Amino acid sequence: MSEPALMSLTAVASAIAEKKLSSREVTESCLKRISQFDPKLNAFMSIEAEAALKAADAADAGLAKSGARGALHGVPLAHKDMYYDKGKVVTCGSKIRRDFVATTTSTALQRLKDAGTVRLGSLQMVEFAYGPTGHNPHYGPVRNPWNTDHITGGSSSGSGSAVAARLTFAALGSDTGGSIRMPAHFCGVTGLKTTVGRVSRAGAMPLSWSLDTVGPLAQTVEDCALLTGLMAGADPDDPTSSNLAVPDYMAAAQQPIKGLKIGVPTAFYVDDLDPEVARALDETLAVLKREGAEIVKVELPDQRQLTAACQLVLATEAAAYHKRWMIERPQDYGAQVLMRLQNGLAVPAVSYLEAMRWRGPALAAYLAAVDGTDAVIAPVAPMPAPTIAESDVGNSLDAEAVIQRITRFTRPINYMGLPSLSIPTGFTKAGLPVGMQIVGRSFDEAGIIRIGAAFQRATDFHQRVPKLS
Repeated sequence: MSEPALMSLTAVASAIAEKKLSSREVTESCLKRISQFDPKLNAFMSIEAEAALKAADAADAGLAKSGARGALHGVPLAHKDMYYDKGKVVTCGSKIRRDFVATTTSTALQRLKDAGTVRLGSLQMVEFAYGPTGHNPHYGPVRNPWNTDHITGGSSSGSGSAVAARLTFAALGSDTGGSIRMPAHFCGVTGLKTTVGRVSRAGAMPLSWSLDTVGPLAQTVEDCALLTGLMAGADPDDPTSSNLAVPDYMAAAQQPIKGLKIGVPTAFYVDDLDPEVARALDETLAVLKREGAEIVKVELPDQRQLTAACQLVLATEAAAYHKRWMIERPQDYGAQVLMRLQNGLAVPAVSYLEAMRWRGPALAAYLAAVDGTDAVIAPVAPMPAPTIAESDVGNSLDAEAVIQRITRFTRPINYMGLPSLSIPTGFTKAGLPVGMQIVGRSFDEAGIIRIGAAFQRATDFHQRVPKLS
């Protein structure tokens, strides 16, 4: 094993547990790639090499003495810099929190620590997680490993870039309007947006209390299944977390999909697609069909209304959270984020309440339309990653239009609170990744994991590594 960092999360966890590799060897491999490639990518907010190696040595000693602490014993990881880690600076990608030291640790992060992980550092993100491209006026844009002139997608920009470049085996992201699935699509990795309430949000920086979800980005569906299984479940520190039993996601990843019905929308999600995205969708459907799934067409309710409603809810809730800072420290925001937050202050209360009240009926109408299917598949975005230059619209009049186009296919899923799994499904002629999202019913992460894992057993897109020099 010449370069352990290239292994999948599940593979490296097994290798450490079986003492085929030490945590130090694995951590050194990741740190070597970080030192080599992060200067070009800007994926890390902080790199904690010395502390990581010390923790890796402790993990090796603990394994020899007492056995594995958990399923991820000695595995080095880095996460989006919005997950509070007691005693660590957590910037949330902002100037306002540049020196904020967390006094608690987020539940999701703590559960991964309890499984034995080693901290490599923290990952870059869009300012306060409020943007889909990966631009950040304070810390610079994160760059796409497949072509560093192109965006990673946001807001989990560092997570997408670092996982794709094999700087970390996996990373936590967050998804409020598409912020896990878009970096997964643009960077060619796997990302799971969980059902609202499936994973505790305690200790994760809030953006929109009714839309925020916690989830992983990793190389494979199986990796995401392992991570989600470790994090999911009720949490007394998050009263919105679900007390439903957590399924065996790893078992779901091994199941065949013969006989499952997968729906393909007849409109909206297939409209105005870049030709290479449309081709990737057709080829993905062909693979799923060969694996035994039945592909059926579904006519969905008007998804444009859901996109608009999600945007309204997100803008209002984000503005409410940021109101005090907008009054006291407006100069410390980036221009685009400030503009979007100020727009949220202008939303009438009646409009917000109408959008909230409509969520239940909208979900019911969607579920009625997909009745008889096991999941729905659609593109994550209508295009592959644009360049950093062409999407750097700042707070211009074009900014919201660019943001709306990029998030058009993700926001309806957030509005309804449904789970969605983004998987890499091909590449453009220019070598940029293309992803598809598999959308399930509430709390049926196991069902979409089953479908995504079957696709990855039949393809190798998730195994491809960008050629960085």
